[in-house]
Amino acid sequence: MRRALSLARRGLGRTSPNPAVGSVVVSGEQVVGEGWHQRAGEPHAEVIAIERAGPKARGATLYATLEPCVHVGRTPPCVDAILAAGVSRVVVATRDPDPRVDGRGIARLQQAGVELTEGVLEEDARALNRAFFKHLRTRLPWVLLKLALSLDGRVTAPGRRYLTGPEARRQVHRLRDQSDAVLVGIGTVLADDPQLTVRDVRGRDPLRVVLDAGARTPPAARVIGNDGRAVVFVGEGADAGCVRGLRDAGARVVEIPRADRGVDLRAALGWLDKHDVLSVLLEAGPTVATAMLRAALVDEALFLYAPLVVGDAGLPALGGTIEAIALRQSRVFRLGDDVAVQGLVPPD
Repeated sequence: MRRALSLARRGLGRTSPNPAVGSVVVSGEQVVGEGWHQRAGEPHAEVIAIERAGPKARGATLYATLEPCVHVGRTPPCVDAILAAGVSRVVVATRDPDPRVDGRGIARLQQAGVELTEGVLEEDARALNRAFFKHLRTRLPWVLLKLALSLDGRVTAPGRRYLTGPEARRQVHRLRDQSDAVLVGIGTVLADDPQLTVRDVRGRDPLRVVLDAGARTPPAARVIGNDGRAVVFVGEGADAGCVRGLRDAGARVVEIPRADRGVDLRAALGWLDKHDVLSVLLEAGPTVATAMLRAALVDEALFLYAPLVVGDAGLPALGGTIEAIALRQSRVFRLGDDVAVQGLVPPD
């Protein structure tokens, strides 16, 4: 199952709105087939693993990080493939909360005489697909807030483009690769002109999203790019000329309600969820980060601390007062000279 989970992680950021799933087929003591779901609309992990196992799948054990599907979607049911291959035992990490599945796949296999074991490394499997589970529960994406800051809580320092070192920056690019979208506010765009692409590691670029109530994003901003993968949320009634300029530059401009001197954050996230964005990496500055925390729209936080003290010359990480937040399931680890603290943000 650990191998299946490792395979499943390869699909992060690529399978939405489907979950990331891995599967391994074992005959005796030998792995005879393995696979992972690579993108929506393509074969599921179990089908790939069975096809690679070939005739050796008959009488074998199949491990799956998520309950095999039993409904017809863009691909046939995985349960049918398992039964047709003659697999004698299936080990499932966790049930699929999708109401079209949720126990039905397990029941169908058991009714057909397949030996079934479930709950193996369940917590790991559920953590892997937190975004998918939240999407089904709330119709909102999973939001991971990333902040790079000094020891005294500043996100800028005079004369420095980056606070953190190269290993911490590589970690951020890994997270971009695993996320469906990366989100910033107009302040970050105007101050830093970021690309928001994956560069320091091998991977694919996420959707690039800007919160920009007044449509102030320059059409030549690097975040717009030339690939049609930029979304700019503007407020209702934003300047028509500015909106037209952004669309002409290749951005998808989405008009949503205004709120709190900006745009309605929940409306923006809801739109993203409806457009198959299940995971968002929030790389915004103090204003948007604070607003998202106040609105209880952040699910997880990653603080990257540089061994640096800046003082009043730097911009504070959060732009105002918020209620105290105690991260859950937190972990601390080194990234070169920097220290990372990562944990879950308790629900409001």
